Amino acid sequence: MKNIFKLGIFAMLLMSTGACNSDDITVVTPSSASVLETPAEGTVFVLDETEADEVAVTFKWSDAQYQGAPIVVNYELEIAKSGTDFKNPIILSVSPDNMQAITVSELNTAAMNSGLTPFDPQDADVRIKSYLGEGGNVQYSNVIKLTITPYAGLVTYEFTDWYLIGAAVDGGWDNNVDTNHQPMFRDGTDATQYKFTGFFKAGNFKLISEKGSWASQLGRSGEGTIEIKDNAGEFTIAADGYYTLKFNTQSLKYTLEAFDGAAAPTYSTVGIIGSSTAGGWDASTALVKSGFNAHAWSLGVTSLKEGEAKFRANNAWDVSWGGKTPFSGGGAGDNIPVAESKYVIYFNDLDGSYLMIPNQ
Repeated sequence: MKNIFKLGIFAMLLMSTGACNSDDITVVTPSSASVLETPAEGTVFVLDETEADEVAVTFKWSDAQYQGAPIVVNYELEIAKSGTDFKNPIILSVSPDNMQAITVSELNTAAMNSGLTPFDPQDADVRIKSYLGEGGNVQYSNVIKLTITPYAGLVTYEFTDWYLIGAAVDGGWDNNVDTNHQPMFRDGTDATQYKFTGFFKAGNFKLISEKGSWASQLGRSGEGTIEIKDNAGEFTIAADGYYTLKFNTQSLKYTLEAFDGAAAPTYSTVGIIGSSTAGGWDASTALVKSGFNAHAWSLGVTSLKEGEAKFRANNAWDVSWGGKTPFSGGGAGDNIPVAESKYVIYFNDLDGSYLMIPNQ
């Protein structure tokens, strides 16, 4: 048993005054621990950065019981990676209350600090630690196991992506977020310069900056010039074939020239490979070839780790492509630097251009 008073000083007072006896000492002892009631065992959390300030979960527990004089009980809400037996628990909250709302951001930070890895579902244990004063008479509640998929945090991405839309390009005029519109490839060192080389059908097209929205468009305003506004003008392709479109969003200039696509080799597979990918440097992750353009490849929402990546053809190193800049670039044999996030990936085997859009 532990006395909540400082017994050494109190004993000295007893000896010096003789005014008190043992019946005056108040002893507080643990009686029963809290019971963690919610959330339920096995609750699954897939955390989303875009909901960081929203409440992810509200923990509720019964009061811990102590015998003795009325006292204030403190509660710590602890979380730890399953299997660690709370060796190094992370404290989610400290409060005298028996209910605590935890935001997505708070739960994600605690999960990451507990040793969970982003984008993978893993188990974590939570419990309530009750105590008196600054840590006396500790009691622990039952343990509830949760499954949590944390995020790594949004990668800074302050760029505009432009998607081709119209009768001349893949996806037609269907402005839907799920339509596979081909994006332009942004220059890795000049964010105002965009390029795409690929197949176009005879017809018209323009560009949008956000799938599912017509609010911001890029189109032709005159010979060699572009405009960025609602209801922008259209470019015209006279005949089916391969073309290179280039434009600069600062100078508002563009070129649209024929390209000899018939002379370019085609590949049965193209994949992304590297320390940032699931297969490391040992195995490629296959991209999906476009049914509209035999040289355009893409990969839906994909988790990549901090590391490097390249692209290669036919699961071999005979033909490979890389770059020096994150997110976009091409035309170099270097390893592409990759920050940990989820990406949608686009690649062009005609010139090695790549675009990796994070935070999906």
